[in-house]
Amino acid sequence: MCLATVYNKAQEPDSVILQYVSKLEVDGENITLIDVMGEQKTIRGSIRSVDLTGGCVVINCEE
Repeated sequence: MCLATVYNKAQEPDSVILQYVSKLEVDGENITLIDVMGEQKTIRGSIRSVDLTGGCVVINCEE
């Protein structure tokens, strides 16, 4: 199973938004993150990078 940690690149240092993310849904500028326990978090921003091997997603969140 591939799980990811999602970081906010807009903050220095990069802050963790959500860990153990199993699903990402993108609808325009809204990104919904869903972890393995079903917790959902919707943020406004854009995906900067995705490293599937390293389990890392970086998002530029709008403040």
